[in-house]
Amino acid sequence: MKEGHPMEGDSISTQPTVFAPGEDRLSEQELRALSPQELIWRNRTVAALSEALIMMVDDEMLNIEMTQAFLTEAGYKQFVQTDKPEQAIVMMRREMPGVLLLDLSMPKVSGLDILASMREDPLLRHVPVIVLTSSTDPQVKLKALALGAMDFLSKPVDPSELGLRIRNTLAASAYREYLGQHDALTGLPNKLCYRKVAAEVLAQARATGASGAFLHIGVDGLGRINDALGRVVGDQMLQRVAKRLASCVQTEAQGELSSEHHNPTLFRFDGDEFAVIIPSMDGVHSAAAFMSKVLEDATASFHRSGSPEVIVTCSVGVSVFPSDGMDAEVLTRNAGLALRHAKQAGPHRYEFFSPQFNEQALSRLDLGAELRHALGRDEIELLYEPRVELAGGRLVGAQTVVRWRHASGRVIEGDELMDLAGTSEMDVALMEWVFDQLRKNMKTWAAAGLQAVPMGVKASMANLHPRDLSHLVNAVLAGGVEPRHLTLELQQVAALENLPSRDTAAIAALRKKGVRVSMDRFGRSAAAIHLRKLAFDEIKVDESFIRDMDGDAVSQAIVLGMGDLARRLKLNCVAPGITTPPQLAFLKKNGWDQGQGPLFGARENGLAFAARWLTRSGKPLRVPVPGDPA
Repeated sequence: MKEGHPMEGDSISTQPTVFAPGEDRLSEQELRALSPQELIWRNRTVAALSEALIMMVDDEMLNIEMTQAFLTEAGYKQFVQTDKPEQAIVMMRREMPGVLLLDLSMPKVSGLDILASMREDPLLRHVPVIVLTSSTDPQVKLKALALGAMDFLSKPVDPSELGLRIRNTLAASAYREYLGQHDALTGLPNKLCYRKVAAEVLAQARATGASGAFLHIGVDGLGRINDALGRVVGDQMLQRVAKRLASCVQTEAQGELSSEHHNPTLFRFDGDEFAVIIPSMDGVHSAAAFMSKVLEDATASFHRSGSPEVIVTCSVGVSVFPSDGMDAEVLTRNAGLALRHAKQAGPHRYEFFSPQFNEQALSRLDLGAELRHALGRDEIELLYEPRVELAGGRLVGAQTVVRWRHASGRVIEGDELMDLAGTSEMDVALMEWVFDQLRKNMKTWAAAGLQAVPMGVKASMANLHPRDLSHLVNAVLAGGVEPRHLTLELQQVAALENLPSRDTAAIAALRKKGVRVSMDRFGRSAAAIHLRKLAFDEIKVDESFIRDMDGDAVSQAIVLGMGDLARRLKLNCVAPGITTPPQLAFLKKNGWDQGQGPLFGARENGLAFAARWLTRSGKPLRVPVPGDPA
């Protein structure tokens, strides 16, 4: 009898109390048959559980020895014990057990005291505890369970039952650990595991001087797939991408991207994002070669009967250690910034981090927050840039340009402001404001007897759904703007590839009403292949091609090819950003239809544009060009 602990009962026994008498133990084969195998997750086996460290705390050494003998016979290889309960917490902190067998009634420190201390410890509170006691008091059992005990066995304990309880506890604990460190959808290691591996890899790199990389991989346009086809399809696409990425990363195991202790590892990071930690590489060229392989292998498709095939691509952002940092949080943030930069430049590409990304991100973060208030503060204005028929030099329309005069004095306008609105989730609000200003200006011009000309309005499809755009356009048409006076200049049209026809039909319906549809930034974020997805009335080339034409034969050849393609497809071809007479002369000579840019006049607000360019007769004015004879 244990003095001072009447809960163990009044009888005194000279026999060990841990096991019941008899030799009715189950065989190992029978134990395996009774174990809940379904609880042992797919990456573990029963044999692997035998490697778990089992700790026993009991002030009766004979009980400990008998238990250890049984567990050794049952196949468990690691066992630690103490008959001094006051040392239990220190021992567990030094060597974390997989399961603790704990007696409750002990001198100096009771089992309940140990449970209470474990509950207060952020690490020990997760250790599974099986209580072994001869107490029959239900309040003692309830108190032990309330303090975190997972299981409760009354002495004398049947050894077969103890074996099953230990096995089930270890299996459940292992399965819980697996779920805690793996993504349920893809089965990949999750962000928690990512942080652990990142810390280990960087610690090794500090010791060896190795270089490596953090890759963040984002699925292009997943949100649009979820909106168009549902979350179930989106999840299926994520699973397919995960399998392809896993196969790609697995081929690098034990290769030049591996270190002594780690192979390249794939993680499900967050939402539509995956991550790969490369523990070792010879140089940036090694990472670039691997990323090219990732971009190629990660492309996945989905096809449902009666619907077009959906192709999903990925973009990659990379931060390299030690050049981009040696802190896991910094490298993670840098890889995320590089990924966002890659996506902004267009789908299916990779970008390395540079310090400029961080500066840009911080600047955009501040600007994005302020943009939400800029509309209410009247800091944004709508300007108009004349569009000219190149052959005759007559005004044929105008391009709307949004300009933000920031309080700091910085001016943000055009494509830069549209991109900022997209990353700040202000694209719909800004488009609504543009259409409202255009409607008001056209109403003012009509009241003055002036005839409006077609107006081009830019719309980025990277974040704007066709149905939202259709709603905004129909609202402005209902407000009095004639369809023939409106041209939608669509940017980032690659995003339309992942949408079913019923969604892009919203834009086709606007075209049937008389609204013209233009493909903007042709040659940069839009290509000839995108002309098959949606019918267009014109293409507007990226102005970088026009800017680089002077003295550059390659750029001139590309521009000629674009113009020839437009003519063969019977599409109007527009050249933006014309700044010099030689550029104009080259375009006119080669049969280009229309152009715009500083050469034809400055961007002006609605009042100044109307006074300069609009007439009551509607007869177009001739645009004076420097160096062009009248």
